[in-house]
Amino acid sequence: MVTSAHEGMHRIFQERPEILAPVFGVLGVPLSAKATVDAVTTDVTETRPLERRIDTVLRIGPSDGEDFLLAVEAQSGKVEGKEWSWAYYIGYLQAKYKLPVLLLVVCQNRATAKWAAGPFDCGTRGWTALRTYPLVAGPDNLPVITDARTAAKNLPLAVLSALAHARSRDGDAILEAISTALQELLDTDPATAKYFFDFLEVTLGKTPAGEKWKAIMSTFVSYFPGRGTVRETAYLEGKVEDRALMILRALEKRGIAVPEEMRERVTSCTDLDTLTAWFDRSLTVATAEDLFAEDPGLPGAGSEEA
Repeated sequence: MVTSAHEGMHRIFQERPEILAPVFGVLGVPLSAKATVDAVTTDVTETRPLERRIDTVLRIGPSDGEDFLLAVEAQSGKVEGKEWSWAYYIGYLQAKYKLPVLLLVVCQNRATAKWAAGPFDCGTRGWTALRTYPLVAGPDNLPVITDARTAAKNLPLAVLSALAHARSRDGDAILEAISTALQELLDTDPATAKYFFDFLEVTLGKTPAGEKWKAIMSTFVSYFPGRGTVRETAYLEGKVEDRALMILRALEKRGIAVPEEMRERVTSCTDLDTLTAWFDRSLTVATAEDLFAEDPGLPGAGSEEA
């Protein structure tokens, strides 16, 4: 069964292909930094009774050589017979696309990485008909990135480092470095910051490293006053909108008319505490004007932080 952690493990290659160059670097396979990366269908089914699907297939177009296919598999543990599926994937993709094929297996622990490295032989009576050599990314060859500046320069690789070393004593330090890098990224690219926040939350799951990550992110506001995480900001915006609608609905249900300027004042307010106070009053006031009567600052109404 494909779990959310398994899904997140290979989505990073589909959505953030810039991670490929440094990963190939640590694997000793040169890849141009200017290579093009395109997703290829992951369906390698030839007959309906037997469905086969690769996690991710990418077509790599290096600027200094011929295109090739990269099949990416995320492996959280040893699965009996999986190595024969890998051999099938390589043979099928090469036959279909007439391109060389490399297989990259991403592992989260050393035992799985050692097994996945193979080689896996198919043959008998001293003759080898086929031998599969997967590339393996795991704790032994992905770097430990604990420096925030290094993490900021290569955030995708730092995130993969956090996954590979989640069970090591360096795991917490890697997550701390990533959190600092993400805080800086919020100013310039909040969508990417949210992507990596969600990616780590899903992929680390309920592990000790996952709990550590949630604790780090929950303290973002106190680390950087006045600025919340992307997720927290979206949550508060939703709460504000809901509270404003509740105020107007309460007045409507009580038969109290709300002039357009007062409706706009309620819906444009962004302070949750002010909206909460107005909601409490909306249950008892006689007119819409009375909603703001206790707010100081403006004649006949009041001023709130908007």
